[in-house]
Amino acid sequence: MSSGRRSAIAVIALALALTAAGSKSALEAAALEGAAGAGELVVGTKNAPPFAIKGERGDWSGISIELWRHVADKLKLQYRFVEAESVTSLLDGVRDGTLDVAVAAITVTPAREQQIDFSTPYFHTGTGVAVQSDRIASWMPVVRSITSYSFMQALGALLGLALLTGVLMWLFERRKNEGFGGGVARGLSSGVFWSANAMTQRVDASIIPVTLAGRIVAVIWMVVSVIAVAAFTAAITSTLTTKRLHGMVNSLGDLSSVRVGIIQGTATADALSRMRVKYRTVPSANDGFEALRKGTIDAFAYDRPILAWMIRQGGLGAGAELSEVTFEPQDYAIALRNDSALRKQINIALLEAEQSEWWKDILFRYLGQSQ
Repeated sequence: MSSGRRSAIAVIALALALTAAGSKSALEAAALEGAAGAGELVVGTKNAPPFAIKGERGDWSGISIELWRHVADKLKLQYRFVEAESVTSLLDGVRDGTLDVAVAAITVTPAREQQIDFSTPYFHTGTGVAVQSDRIASWMPVVRSITSYSFMQALGALLGLALLTGVLMWLFERRKNEGFGGGVARGLSSGVFWSANAMTQRVDASIIPVTLAGRIVAVIWMVVSVIAVAAFTAAITSTLTTKRLHGMVNSLGDLSSVRVGIIQGTATADALSRMRVKYRTVPSANDGFEALRKGTIDAFAYDRPILAWMIRQGGLGAGAELSEVTFEPQDYAIALRNDSALRKQINIALLEAEQSEWWKDILFRYLGQSQ
């Protein structure tokens, strides 16, 4: 093949590549223009402070709402907000086509990805746990700890050691010590009474071991009882103090032993099911805090920033506090139709917004931090 012919083929190939690239860009631009010119987009949302807040006049604000407005202005999109009752309703609306976009505090999950599409995540958080902080409720963990199986087990072990020591003292002292004599019942009771007194460092001077074996048991028991009582007291004091100060939920393991409430249809249900934690559902966050206040649940699990916002605002969240427990990392994103031509352009606008000072200002305004 001549060099001239090879050059011609190369020129043709380059022209085809440039044409394909230009066509792709043209298609993306046409899709964006078509979406912008097709009329108003129906944007679904729900009240989920501080991400979507409905004002008294029906106007919307919040982190997610501000972000959507920023993106829509950049892409020159026309839209109108439509309120839904729950996240499930928003997802159903996007899936069946009654909504073009859904914006609130919507968590991306594998199950939801199978039904609809999502933008790139714009907020990273986790599930938090709210507990009641009033004095009466905060004493309930102490009562439950005292009546728990582990407490009874430790107490039983300590009493068992005292009983064993009392029996040994009776066996060794019954024939040579009148204090442990007088029949089986009287002798055993005297032995157990002596071991209990020795455990509390109050030895009865009228009942003193006289045999060598008895005195050896007495010395060993006095040393062991001091260590056992000190360890038992320290462990119980630490446990009760922790629960008194921090409430019922101090770790993920505590969720299995309390009554947990969640909002129906949220991703928290899947997380707790995987952890094999039983839960009951409530219709909304307000209902969750109301159940917490009435004592029908011990802990309310929901998106951590939303719980923090509601507690800080008072109202139904007053009297509750946010525990240090956080589980199930979550990503918030904008929900889109599977065939949405806006996905790529929205993602680009989101990424640009997240790297701007404007986004930091928004987060600081609503959360008091830059995430």
